[in-house]
Amino acid sequence: MTQPNLPPLTQPIRAGLIGAGYIAPWHADAIRATPGVTLAAVCDQSASAAEGLAAGYGVPFHTDLEALIASRTCDAVHILTPPGSHHDLAVRCLKAGLHCFVEKPFALSADDARAMADAARDAGRHLAVGHNFLALPGYKRLKAAVTAGDLGRITAAHVSWALPLAPLRAGPFGLWLLRDRDNLLLELGPHLYALIHDLFGMPEILHVALDQPVNLPGGGSRPQSWRVLAQAQGVQISLSLSLVETYDDRSITLRGSGGMARFDFAADTLITTRDNTADLVVNPLRKELSQAWQHLREGSVNAARQAVSLNQKSPYGLSFRGAIGSFYDSLKTGRAVDPRFGADSAVAVMDAIGATLRLLPAAPPLPARAPLAVTPTVMVIGGTGFIGRNLTRALAAKGYGVRVLSRGRTGPFDDISDKVETMPVSLGDEAALVAAMQGIDTVFNLAKSTDASWEAALQNDVGTAERIGRAALTAGVRRLIYTGTIASYDMSDPARTITEATAFAGDMTDRNLYARAKAECERRLTSMQRDAGLPLIIARPGIVVGAGGPLQHWGIGRWHGAGAVRVWGDGRNTLPFVLADDTSDALIAMMENDAALGQSFNIVGAPMFSAKGYFDAIHQALGARITVTPGNLTALWLADGMKYTLKRHVLRKQGLARPSLRDWKSRAHLSPFDNTQARRVLGWQPEGDRTRFVERAITQANILGF
Repeated sequence: MTQPNLPPLTQPIRAGLIGAGYIAPWHADAIRATPGVTLAAVCDQSASAAEGLAAGYGVPFHTDLEALIASRTCDAVHILTPPGSHHDLAVRCLKAGLHCFVEKPFALSADDARAMADAARDAGRHLAVGHNFLALPGYKRLKAAVTAGDLGRITAAHVSWALPLAPLRAGPFGLWLLRDRDNLLLELGPHLYALIHDLFGMPEILHVALDQPVNLPGGGSRPQSWRVLAQAQGVQISLSLSLVETYDDRSITLRGSGGMARFDFAADTLITTRDNTADLVVNPLRKELSQAWQHLREGSVNAARQAVSLNQKSPYGLSFRGAIGSFYDSLKTGRAVDPRFGADSAVAVMDAIGATLRLLPAAPPLPARAPLAVTPTVMVIGGTGFIGRNLTRALAAKGYGVRVLSRGRTGPFDDISDKVETMPVSLGDEAALVAAMQGIDTVFNLAKSTDASWEAALQNDVGTAERIGRAALTAGVRRLIYTGTIASYDMSDPARTITEATAFAGDMTDRNLYARAKAECERRLTSMQRDAGLPLIIARPGIVVGAGGPLQHWGIGRWHGAGAVRVWGDGRNTLPFVLADDTSDALIAMMENDAALGQSFNIVGAPMFSAKGYFDAIHQALGARITVTPGNLTALWLADGMKYTLKRHVLRKQGLARPSLRDWKSRAHLSPFDNTQARRVLGWQPEGDRTRFVERAITQANILGF
């Protein structure tokens, strides 16, 4: 099955990306950093996603694979779409004469992987898989040490992937990753199995155990702990996946007759321990000093490398550069693909994952979906997000029929499918929005986008809000409730209390993109209210917490893993927390109360906690002490300015925002809020008891995942 040598390609080699999701920029940056290779095109079924990514790199985009192939602008493509499409896309591209680099998981089964390898051989094209961590410099040193016998004869290996997987607790639950239990191993397992296969060959899987299940909205559960026992070449192997809120440990530890090595593939650090011939206390002292020196060396090398490259050579970024660079070296020279990334490795990894899954009992079936029994009169756009899920369930509990707009035909509402209809509608299709709003009385717009430039925010966030507003007018809905954010306020002055009468700044260009875009959405919708009679209500939630929400909430601070956070400011001022349940109550009250029409409401609960008080409450309730460090806002602003300057003038990145010191101070929510208007007009009564708030926001919310 090994791929043969092929004629070398003329440079520059033209590369295309198929798929414009989260992983695509990592591939694009690696392509641009590879000598003799140029990024030529982007292809994605979503026009907005394809155009947004392509614009950032100054290349054309396509929304159809056949159009990309017909353009003849690419010699090779990177397949970055959901795993279920990898086989078909790769076979089509290979038959069209394109070399293929496929993200992991390579396929959904070993049979599909073999079919892809056969297609590459028949087409005379190279095929590679993105087992990126095998390309790290530290891993190359680890393998060299094993090959040289520096650790003696290897007796045991342990591979760990301990990294919180927030979507398991906070969504979005429509991700391919969460649609089936086995998808967790298919998505994350290739990292672990690729290391084992490259070091020891094909493993024999002996035992699998699952633990720490988490219940998903709509029914079903997913294991957050996977433990696998295996063996290969006499080496006892254990693999561990831990997806709860845990300390990040992505590593492989090898124990041999003459030493031990631990390679942290998230940080690209390799630490070895060997026996020495010193006597008495000097022996352990030498061991500890050796490890201390290695830690200093590894940390210093990584820090220097990242500083010189302006963080473009972070371990994760470097892993992509290494794997992708190796693939293009094979195209430049015509030599076979490096075995670490070749089709044989991809097939072996899928074989091992398949053998693991076959040891598991069949996953219990999901509850049968009941037919819709209540005519939808309420639409929730963004209904699969944190607040949207809570709101949809609260509406259904009150007897409303709800239509949720989603990318797929199902969502986290299978258990209440008799009251909730999920409809796949593109937010970029105004006619489809109008059609979906037929028979709808109230539309809740909780949609938001995450953009890297103001131009993208205008298109994806502001443009979507306007489109939904126009559709609501055309469809004749009774009211549109738009969810903005308190982040749009200037909250930098502790002496100023914010109410709904407090205006946003006239010039928002010095604010972060999220705050600015949400404010612009409000401005344009308010103009539609004034000029066209849009039946508008605006809600601005505070820092929303509770069941279904994340532990690592960026409204509180900058997180450095599940156990450490640098809060915005000194962490002593009271923050505008509000429970998710209370937020939904307020939104429903806006729908049911005629006095709310035309008004805006700041949805902020009773004063409860500062940032430090909140984390103290977590410690008291769950026994988990989180390291909390104050964040000097002026220092953070200055550091951000330095990053902006380097990105803008050295890396030549366009469309960057430069938030002001006032914006950074606003992140600390220094200004207090008065929620009198929401309580008076809506009859809203947010939780006011501190003990009950802790129970609902922390104890019952499962924020640690176990």
